[in-house]
Amino acid sequence: MKAFLETLGFAVKGEVGGCDLLGVREGEPPVLVVCELKQTFNLELVLQAVDRASACDEVWLAARLSSRGKGREADARFRNLCRRLGFGLLGVGVDDGVHVLLGPAAPMPRRDPKRRSRLLDEHRRRQGDPVVGGGSRMPVMTAYRQQALVCARALAEGALRPRDLAGKVPKAAAILRRNVYGWFERTGHGVYSLTPADREALARWPAVQL
Repeated sequence: MKAFLETLGFAVKGEVGGCDLLGVREGEPPVLVVCELKQTFNLELVLQAVDRASACDEVWLAARLSSRGKGREADARFRNLCRRLGFGLLGVGVDDGVHVLLGPAAPMPRRDPKRRSRLLDEHRRRQGDPVVGGGSRMPVMTAYRQQALVCARALAEGALRPRDLAGKVPKAAAILRRNVYGWFERTGHGVYSLTPADREALARWPAVQL
């Protein structure tokens, strides 16, 4: 790694101020580059780089490349994290050659407009904030599940047609027809009622309403 940085015009020294490698290119002002080293790419390496970032102009993370190609360097999420932080990635191959995986000035990853739109739509449609962030074993209370529960609560009073529910749930017909959770059953021409599974759901989420 030292030899690689030297080819870029830096005078490189090891273990300076806690940095594994510190390179300096003289000028006005001088350019400082820090290279942190590990045997594998991991979170600790990223955290070290975050700590060094405020004291230098460039940060490079360097580690051995996985022989099977399944290391963190192959994970798009890891590369995108380093890209957003402005860190470069250097990999050392089995032949000890240095490979530039990501430059410190690499462009930010492109936004995914479809995914952004889906997130925004779900946020807007979900009533209140029914799920505590952080994950759990409980099913997620999505906007779709909320609307299905509203249909279920109405059907608890007796069998109904989709148009009877359209006032509260405009997509009631599609929800009843798809029956994602197995809560509804068709008991006549265009008429739906509840299954035992739905009555269990109503007991589990008694306060859900739109």
